[in-house]
Amino acid sequence: MLAIVLVLSALILSLLGIVLWLSIRSGGPGEINPVYTLANYASVFGDAFTYRVLWNTVLFSAVTLIVSFVFGLPIAWLVERTDIPAKPAVYTIMTIGLLLPGFASAMGWLFLMHPRIGLANTFFTEVLGFASGPFDIASIAGMGWVQGLALAPVSFIMTAAVFRAMDPALEESAAMCGGGTGAIARRVTLPLAWPGILAAGIYVFTIGFAAFDVPAIIGWSNRIYTFSTYLVVQLESANGLPRYGAVAALSAFVIVFAGALSWWYSRLQAQAHRYQVVSGKAYRPRIAKLGRLAWAAWGFLAFYVLIAKVLPILLLIWAAILPYFQLPSAAAFASVSLSQFQSVPWPLALEGLRNTAILMILTPTICLVCCLAFSWIVLRSKIPGRLGFDFIAFLPHAVPNIVFGVGALLFALFVLQRAVPLFGTIWLLLIVFVAARLSYGTRMTNSTLIQIHKELEDSARMSGAATGGVLLRVIVPLLAPTLVYAWLWIALLTFRELTLAVILTARDNITLPVVVWSMWLNGGLGRASAITLLLLALMVPIVVLYWIVVRRSASVPR
Repeated sequence: MLAIVLVLSALILSLLGIVLWLSIRSGGPGEINPVYTLANYASVFGDAFTYRVLWNTVLFSAVTLIVSFVFGLPIAWLVERTDIPAKPAVYTIMTIGLLLPGFASAMGWLFLMHPRIGLANTFFTEVLGFASGPFDIASIAGMGWVQGLALAPVSFIMTAAVFRAMDPALEESAAMCGGGTGAIARRVTLPLAWPGILAAGIYVFTIGFAAFDVPAIIGWSNRIYTFSTYLVVQLESANGLPRYGAVAALSAFVIVFAGALSWWYSRLQAQAHRYQVVSGKAYRPRIAKLGRLAWAAWGFLAFYVLIAKVLPILLLIWAAILPYFQLPSAAAFASVSLSQFQSVPWPLALEGLRNTAILMILTPTICLVCCLAFSWIVLRSKIPGRLGFDFIAFLPHAVPNIVFGVGALLFALFVLQRAVPLFGTIWLLLIVFVAARLSYGTRMTNSTLIQIHKELEDSARMSGAATGGVLLRVIVPLLAPTLVYAWLWIALLTFRELTLAVILTARDNITLPVVVWSMWLNGGLGRASAITLLLLALMVPIVVLYWIVVRRSASVPR
């Protein structure tokens, strides 16, 4: 276990270290006498376009955060602090909603509000006679809207626990002073929930800062770049040699930025005792009575599901069954066919599906073995400095995944290329996928292993079991529900992963999401929609299995 932890810790630190190293190195892979200089930073931050990109990214992340809170916070409050019916259904809808790929939502919204071919704009110009369409999704605000809808379930999940654990004493005092439900929520509930809301805000903002799929689908063709898409443009060799030094300098900046956000959050967490309002055995949550407003609450939830999940999928279906995109009409319905599916490059799609399936099986399996090793070393061993391993395991959560992708690319090209040629292989993708999901997996295994009392392990040892026997016969069976849940979740995230894959993919290790991206980038909108529908259809059985596991684990008494 210690060997696993040491190897993976060295890998994570190396992926970040190579970024910092190459940011001060000039020249390409294979140069014998490189020059160390700050020229990369001067080149990047001396270019005015870099600041435009960073400003776009900040605005995009801010809009993403606002939209995700507009939908996620009210739904979390409705579920935890009101008597809205069918609460388990709301949890299921919001959790499964996380699994819809961001690029699928972006494609659907582009089909709806593209300034030229979007159905909404076409309706206004062709039917109502407008000179131009009133909507333009190809903007920073439009991209933030789509990304915010996709991340609203994250805000919901992270803030629901905060509302659930809040003591009602102060709210009841406010009610006795004449405060209404809205005033209490605004002046008491939300201020008390501030640390949890801040945590969700920092997390959502960080995801937005590093998001690739939505800005790539919507903004790429209009030259509206954010940090992640600009990085990929710098790595493109179509207009010359890839600018590895510039990419490393930009990534190093983001490492520092992410570290500052984490430090800020940790400082605020140190003051969390000021918000401790859960008190003793008499604690019970205050549930507001909705009455007739329950229908309005469910209407709000249905509206979110419609615009965030249902509408984009319907538009993908419409684009995939037409020879060219057009308004619904008798002529359009008469032209419905499967020609887009027939024109898909199926050998490439099947190769992408094969690689994706391999990654989907191996990534969660290897990741959870590593997570169990990290949790065991941190929580059960007495090795000096063991808490440092937990910090390293948390780094993939604090640092955007795209930076790890850049680090893996540079590490494979500049360090390992001659000894172990990993670039362009599926194994490089596997290594990075495992490292990227380590933080999520260790949070799951840590929280469950903490709940397993050491007396069970001591009893097994007194019966003659060694450490391996304790793990296989005691710990793993008790961790089984958590491991199955985490395995399915990581597998689904791996299946839909585009950000890391697009940086590290070559012809021989292409994945299915990258096939979608390549079709879209080359103008095959209908074919990209057809492959996306195939991807979503293949996800359905795994999502159903995930839902069954969650339902069973929720029904087990604890």
